[in-house]
Parts: sequence; C-alpha cells; structure tokens
Amino acid sequence: MDVFYNPDGIGDVLIVPLKTGDRYELTHSKAGDITRIADSGDAVLGYNIFQASKHFTNLVNGKNTMTENLLKEMKVLFAEEGVTDSLDFDLSPKFVIGHVISKEPHENADKLSVCQVDVGQETLQIVCGAPNVDKDQYVVVAKVGATMPSGLQIKPTELRGVPSNGMICSQKELGLPNAPKEKGIYVLDKSHTPGETFTF
Repeated sequence: MDVFYNPDGIGDVLIVPLKTGDRYELTHSKAGDITRIADSGDAVLGYNIFQASKHFTNLVNGKNTMTENLLKEMKVLFAEEGVTDSLDFDLSPKFVIGHVISKEPHENADKLSVCQVDVGQETLQIVCGAPNVDKDQYVVVAKVGATMPSGLQIKPTELRGVPSNGMICSQKELGLPNAPKEKGIYVLDKSHTPGETFTF
C-alpha cells in the first residue's frame, strides 16, 4: 500500500488513497489535522493528513510504503482525534515476483493468454495480452490493490468473460528507466523466488 508526500509541491500533507470514487459526489469531514474523504454512501476513499511531519517519522519525498511503523503512528493520531475508522489495511507487498506455471489461449480472444501465476502464498489467474508471455517465466506481478506509476489501480476484472486477478507488468508499465519500446512483459532471470517483493 502506497501513500504520498510532496512537501515542495503541495505542502506538509500525507495523502492516503484507499479507493477511487466519483469526484462530484465526494464528502469531506475534518478532525484536527485529518481530512476524511468519503463517497455519498460514506465509504472512505482516503485521507489527507496535514502537518504530516509533526505526526510521522521517516517520510520521504514522493511515494512512501505504508509500513507497520507508519500505520502505528497513524492509529495514534486517529485515536487522539477521536476518528474511529478501521485502519486494518493490507500491508502485504503489491508488486511481487511471479512464476508463470501455465499459459493457455483465451477462448474468446486470439491475442490474449490465460496464465496461472504462482506468487508465493497463492496462485493467481491473470489474463495477459503480451506477445512474449510464456510458461516457466519469472515475471513482475501487480496484485489486486496495487497502484501503477500511471495512477491505474489494479482491481479484479474480467477480460472477454474470463476472470483476471492482477497484471503481469512490462518495464514501461513499471516506469523503469530505458524501458524497451517493443510491447512485452518484463521477463526476469530464474534466480528469483515467487512472492518476493519487487522494488522499483
């Protein structure tokens, strides 16, 4: 789970995005330095926490990973301000190494493949359109809940009627420097372990 801090661009504010919603139906409520952003049904979409440097240690400029320590500091602040929302966030890594254990053609689309990908604790079915995906590759998987560098949020979906839970990533999608222009997923060497965190 990623949170964002850009003191030069927007000030001393920690942005904690949880879900996307209709920007025309947002509601805001304030408790001290916490601004709670919800939809019209009161589902929490995220928080903006002002004077962040006063409440949190070890923030870096840009993207920050929500660690146990950062979450603990957030829970202390919420308790102080009387905000009772559940903060039981899933802190498991969302970009991990996957091992493609099978690849089958999609029954309704010539250019799509249905892959079973071992990501350590589970096997995910991922529909992939990359021409170079193949069985026995080690790849980078964005799991459900990941936010791509483009801002795209990875959600469970169906592609041409087949469920897909995650995305096998290209270097370009990961925003890696010198990414090749040709379409295709990022294939890693076999020294990796399924489920290992991919850091970029």
